[in-house]
Amino acid sequence: MRTEMVELTNLCMIKDGNKYLLQNRVKKDWQGYTFPGGHIEPGESIVHSVIREIKEETGLIVEDPRLVGVKQFWIESGRYIVFLFSATKFTGELRGSSEGEVGWYTKEEMKNMQLVNHFFEHLNIFEGDYSEYIYESEDSIKIY
Repeated sequence: MRTEMVELTNLCMIKDGNKYLLQNRVKKDWQGYTFPGGHIEPGESIVHSVIREIKEETGLIVEDPRLVGVKQFWIESGRYIVFLFSATKFTGELRGSSEGEVGWYTKEEMKNMQLVNHFFEHLNIFEGDYSEYIYESEDSIKIY
């Protein structure tokens, strides 16, 4: 069978100079600091979903988000796909949401923060070193 159930989501790395916008996620399934993002709604374009999610979670409106890679893993119902975007242009006033508080951090500051698992592997994709990130198992990842 070539068809499978898929859950579609996004994350967006927003960079301003040498600082990155991170969200301190409060959800139990993936806690810690990471890039903001969320689910793609039925019938919604992938690009529009990242613009909407970033506005909902941070108050910022990103302009020209660029698709830089994809992350995927298997879940009980099928496959979970995360489209990874980057953006450097934005407007609006920064604020947190029920998903978590947000702030600007340098890579040096990130070294002393409680980041989500495999954060720096994600960063390698967002910054263009690789394009695909797969969890082969809970503890095993592969980056292409």
